[in-house]
Amino acid sequence: MKKLNNTKTIRGAFIAGGVFVISLIIGLSPAVLAAQSTVNLGAATPFAILSGTPDITDVANASVIHGNVGLSPATGAGIGLLCSQVSGTIYSVDAAGPLPCRVTDGPLMVIAKNNLTTAYTDASGRTPVTTVPTELGGTTLVAGVYDSTSTTFGITAGAGALVLDGQNDSSSVFIFNMGFEGTGLTVGSGSTISLINQAQACNVFWRVDTASLDTTANFVGTILALNSISVANGATINGRLLAQNGNVTLINDTITVPTCVGNDTTNNVVPGLPNTGLQSGANLLWVIVPSAVVLGILSLAYVARKKHLI
Repeated sequence: MKKLNNTKTIRGAFIAGGVFVISLIIGLSPAVLAAQSTVNLGAATPFAILSGTPDITDVANASVIHGNVGLSPATGAGIGLLCSQVSGTIYSVDAAGPLPCRVTDGPLMVIAKNNLTTAYTDASGRTPVTTVPTELGGTTLVAGVYDSTSTTFGITAGAGALVLDGQNDSSSVFIFNMGFEGTGLTVGSGSTISLINQAQACNVFWRVDTASLDTTANFVGTILALNSISVANGATINGRLLAQNGNVTLINDTITVPTCVGNDTTNNVVPGLPNTGLQSGANLLWVIVPSAVVLGILSLAYVARKKHLI
């Protein structure tokens, strides 16, 4: 009778261990697979500045742009930059704009602007959405989709830096969504956005109506604006200024198109499933592997015990 009870005990432990592992796989797999994909910018990807109408202006032509610049559908005459300011290519829809670097490519500009519209729509439809206070300064956020308790995202220097935590996942995506009913994004003088734990600027997106960045702001991410973007003196942007319909104004600023280091998922991706807070499949492995080891030990013990009893 004692041998029979021992056998039942081991068999019960084996079954319980199996149920535990299976439950973890069923319960956690969808969450891991549901991480947000990046926003596909398509032909707009290499543009540091993309504007609609009427123009792109830069006071005193002192800004430095690392990336392409384009204006559409307005005439290239509205591109108020010098060739010496832009390390990439300046594109126009007609034979107007700064020379000798300007390239006339109307079809490309149409595609880039259409891709920008698609990206704007994609970002606006991402779920689930977490609502955060208007003031983002002094907070730390992990990957996900965020909106505000009001009609504006604000970052002010006095409140501290906005910290984006990638949680050791270089593909973590941050999307900030603000509808057209508000001003969208207001970044205060001297304010800062910091990236930690493998978060990357290439995967940070601000989908807003308009955006205003004040003097010496240190900003991170791609602005997808329905209308205009204004940047005051001395700001640094590790990202893009992409305005569908409005203008982009600069004053002695630096804009650099971000690249994804070791995980370039900016192009040729499709919208993912809703983010549930787990950032990668690695999280699931940390649960399954130890559980599988326990299950294996129980299985061996069960088999050995059964042979002994026989």
